[in-house]
Amino acid sequence: MAMLPPLNALRAFEAAARHLSFKKAAEELNVTPAAVSHQIKTLEEFVGQPLFRRLTRALLLTDAGQRALPYLRDGFENLAEAAGHMQAAPDTGGLTVSVAPNFAAKWLVPRLARFHAAYPEINVRIDATNQVVDLDRDAIDLGIRYGAGGYAGMREQPLLEDVSVVPVCSPALIDGVDGETPPLKTPDDLRHHQLLHVNWGQQANSWPDWAMWLKAAGVDTGPAGIDLTRGPVFSQEQMAVEAAKAGQGVTLASSAFIGDDIAAGTLAKPFAFALPIAFCYFLVAPERTADQPKIKAFWDWAVKEAEAVG
Repeated sequence: MAMLPPLNALRAFEAAARHLSFKKAAEELNVTPAAVSHQIKTLEEFVGQPLFRRLTRALLLTDAGQRALPYLRDGFENLAEAAGHMQAAPDTGGLTVSVAPNFAAKWLVPRLARFHAAYPEINVRIDATNQVVDLDRDAIDLGIRYGAGGYAGMREQPLLEDVSVVPVCSPALIDGVDGETPPLKTPDDLRHHQLLHVNWGQQANSWPDWAMWLKAAGVDTGPAGIDLTRGPVFSQEQMAVEAAKAGQGVTLASSAFIGDDIAAGTLAKPFAFALPIAFCYFLVAPERTADQPKIKAFWDWAVKEAEAVG
C-alpha cells in the first residue's frame, strides 16, 4: 500500500481548495491561517509539486490541485459514511436525506434550523454527494434530485421550478476596478473580464455553460468575440461563486442559490438576462416508505420552504 500524506494536511487542502482561502479554511477547521499554510506546505512537499497558485489578491488551484480535489472530497465523504456505520446503535428518530453538496450548502442547510425547531424529535442526517444513490439499497429516506422527473419506484414532487442561470460577480466589478478594468454594463463587456467556469461532469448536458448563455444572450463568441478558453475551471459551482465574490471574475450561477448573497451585497447580477433551465429539483422518496411520519414531515416542510422562496 502506498504511503499516504498526513490526514490533517489533506483536510487543510480540501477546506482551502473549497473556499479558495486559507483564512476561511482556518475558521472552518478552528485553527490559525498559519497552521493551514503549514499543512498545505507539508502536503506540497509530500507530493513534490505546488497545489495552489498564490497570487497577490487571490488563491487559485494548480492543475494538480484541481485533479486531486474531487477524489479527495469523495474520500472524506466515504470516511464520514464509514464512521456513521460504526456507530454503536441506530438512531430510530433519524432521517437521512441525499442531496448534492451545492444544494445542501446554499439552500438546505441554511434552512435546517427551522425544521429542527418544528420537529426536534427528528435528527436529520445530510448525505451530500454528487453521485446518484439508490435510496432503497443505501438506506436513504429521502432525496433531492436535479432532473426531468419520472424516477421509477419513487414518489416525487417538484421542489424548485423556474430555475435559471445568471452571471454573477463582485459588486465592485460592475462599475469597473481602479479605472483600469472596464465596467460591466452589457453582456458584450464580458470580453474585458475573466470568466469563471464550472466542470459539471455528469450534469454537463443539463446545465448551461458560458457558450450556451452567451449564445442565448446574442453575444459573439467567434474569433473577434469573447474568448471562452480563458479563465479557471472549478469542480463545484460554489467554488466558482466564492471566486466571483472575491472579485476574481464572473461566473454563471443558479438563481435558486444566490438570493441571500445578492441581499447581503456580496454578489451582484450585472445583467437582467437569465437563461431558463429545462430541468428542476425534485423531492423523491421510495413509494413504499413515503408515508412514514418523519419522511412526510420533512417533505411537507421542504415544500413550504420552497413556496416561501417563490
